[in-house]
Amino acid sequence: IVKTYLDNRKQYGKTLIFALNVEHCVTLCKDFKKAGVKADFIYSGKDDNDRIIRDFQADRIDVLINMGSVFPSVFVSTANGLIFGLPLGVTISWLAETVGVVFSFLLMRFFFRNTAERVIRKANKLQDIDRASEKNGIVWMTFARALPYFPSGILTAIGAVSRMSVRDYIIANLIGKFPSTALEVIIGHDIVNFHQYTVRLTLLVLLAAVIFYLGKRHLLDKGKMS
Repeated sequence: IVKTYLDNRKQYGKTLIFALNVEHCVTLCKDFKKAGVKADFIYSGKDDNDRIIRDFQADRIDVLINMGSVFPSVFVSTANGLIFGLPLGVTISWLAETVGVVFSFLLMRFFFRNTAERVIRKANKLQDIDRASEKNGIVWMTFARALPYFPSGILTAIGAVSRMSVRDYIIANLIGKFPSTALEVIIGHDIVNFHQYTVRLTLLVLLAAVIFYLGKRHLLDKGKMS
């Protein structure tokens, strides 16, 4: 990895690398530093993540390494907003998250369907949501994906065991993921830059909370009525 980067350093510029685990992060970071590259690493729960991301954004770090195996998508979205700016960061996060949930959907539907069914059976509320998705699946999935911070795995499992076509699932996620991802990117960006965007952050957090609460109630009510 280090050799490939060094051979293409001018072409790559600032680079974001995903590692397998914390040990891999540390090892890669040491190897890059030995090669004279300004590098650092982040992972979920690390105390100085925000500082390191700001250093990467300010060009004080050339290579940023993170642990892809447990790296929360919300944190990745925040990093995208900080590194690439809000318009491009939102676009990158939206497309990346959509590809991710579609890939997970395909795996669950065709290879791990039993796992998806077990996820739904764990709670009555999930069964209510599952029943709601049986009618107008594409509309329901679009609305559900538009809810910020709604557990993605639940919706993927429901989509996998439903009668929804792959085409409809992709369309629903492309449309629904955009508003929720945009909200998550902007909120994450403003949390890191709290002093600069205090008012906007407060309003967006309130908006996200209201949308999540009302949307979740609506989905569960539709499930009980089905």
